[in-house]
Amino acid sequence: MNTLQHMRRGSIASIPMIIGGIPFGLLFGSLASSYGLSPWFAIAMSAIVFAGSAQFVALGLIALHAPIWVIVSTTFIVNLRHLLYAADLVKFVKHLPMPIRVVMGFGLIDETYAAVRPMYEIGAADERNGHKVYFGSFISFYVMWNVTTILGVLSGELIPGMSEWGLEFAMVATFIGIITPYLKRRPFWFCMLSAGVASVILSGLPNNLGLLVSAMIGVAVGYFADYSASNKETSEENKAQGAEK
Repeated sequence: MNTLQHMRRGSIASIPMIIGGIPFGLLFGSLASSYGLSPWFAIAMSAIVFAGSAQFVALGLIALHAPIWVIVSTTFIVNLRHLLYAADLVKFVKHLPMPIRVVMGFGLIDETYAAVRPMYEIGAADERNGHKVYFGSFISFYVMWNVTTILGVLSGELIPGMSEWGLEFAMVATFIGIITPYLKRRPFWFCMLSAGVASVILSGLPNNLGLLVSAMIGVAVGYFADYSASNKETSEENKAQGAEK
């Protein structure tokens, strides 16, 4: 396969989540008008920042005239989950030149990770072509996000109150679609349940710290559950081998 064919595979794998992200992009664009901000501001943010949830948080704080340090620190915390994605993907891309990895870092979003990471597991992507598949997904989401932002800006000016239609539910559904394929083993269930319960209990923490702490709790619980399951399997294999001897 050539580069374009690999990129097309990444784009096709991303289609379900792209569809789910369209209402979210429209909503973000419409919020610029409802907050009284320049339409060009929302368009530039989508083109330069390209981080859906962080953009919503930043837009709300900007509309409230929050100090710059509050905006920067809050969006930083919201995006800390991407460190987990990067840590997981680094083993597949560490051999690539730094400029390519920098661009991949810019394009690392929840949906691209969810679309591409399973392809490594099933052999549909590897160290030789995985970054090409990744770019196909990344570019597809980037185009969708920027186009829908522009459409949302235009719609928000023509249709007042569009931001109150409840379009944000589309992103909730998308995230449910992201995690569902991983719920095949107990460690993943433990991770999801512990993170979900913790996020509800810690929802009152300032600057969205509850999300960060909940993510860390979920990762820790999932890791130890997986570690325990692996040890149990190893122990059973050793017993079986001993019985055969």
